[in-house]
Amino acid sequence: MDAVSATPNDPPRIVAVVVTYNRSALVQPLVARLRAQSRLSAIVVVDNASTDGTGAWLTAAAAAGDGAPPALHPVLLEQNLGGAGGFHEGLRSAVEEHGADLVWLMDDDGTPDEDCLELLLAHRDLDFWGPVVVDQERPERLVFPIRLPGGTRVVHELADVRGAAREGRIADIVIPFNGVLVTAELARRIGYPRSEFFIWGDDHEYRLRAEAAGARIATVVDAVVRHPAVGELGTPMMFGRTTYNHSPSELKHYCMARNNVVNLRDYRGWAHVVAFLAKTLWFYSFTRPSPARLRLSASGILAGLRGDFTGHRRFLR
Repeated sequence: MDAVSATPNDPPRIVAVVVTYNRSALVQPLVARLRAQSRLSAIVVVDNASTDGTGAWLTAAAAAGDGAPPALHPVLLEQNLGGAGGFHEGLRSAVEEHGADLVWLMDDDGTPDEDCLELLLAHRDLDFWGPVVVDQERPERLVFPIRLPGGTRVVHELADVRGAAREGRIADIVIPFNGVLVTAELARRIGYPRSEFFIWGDDHEYRLRAEAAGARIATVVDAVVRHPAVGELGTPMMFGRTTYNHSPSELKHYCMARNNVVNLRDYRGWAHVVAFLAKTLWFYSFTRPSPARLRLSASGILAGLRGDFTGHRRFLR
């Protein structure tokens, strides 16, 4: 597979893609941060039919631009398609409408350090690569723990990740979509994120799809995105032997159960599906006993096995 081959005299066209929903207070400073990036050619912000004035602000901000890159291009969706639908539309727009060679994908609640993009671009032999994602209040801690390649060790500290790096990166690991770079060549080859997932697991599925296609994947350990803590994700269970992605949100849990079953079945096999079912049964029977959550889990799991991606709509407000 050919990596991006532009030279300093022929720089790649880099388009940032941000997906947002009802978080105008977050997306405004993020757009300002991105507009200060000299390497960006354009910024695409996908608004998932927000009701807090985000769309109007984006339209006004785009119109107020002075024409200098990076230009702001809002994509105002008529209905909320979730993060999955938002990244599908944003990546498609960047590649097909704005001629991107590289696409820089991120949620609206992460803030890349000022040198994040430059540090990522020092690793141009990759196809799908990103920064470490640290807790904005405790930057020595990872927001999303990393299981190091070649074993079962899961690290939570930034120092451990950097200590395990080779040539400034950890191969075969990336945390999508939090400041990751994707080559347009890879996107054209494997397609765009699965919009029907709505939320949860769409980013993981995209990484798995890239991995299956032989993409060169890595985390660049000196590049940093700062992100709010994610609460109870990775809650310990089975006497600390493993963890479970518990969320207080019924919508997120339903989508997690449904989409996780689909990803495990399609990329890891039925033994992993059975293991996930066992973990779910244990977690809501013993770790956090909840008959209601067991019923919700069952409905999401069955929907995933049937390929029904409509059930999440009942949780939308």
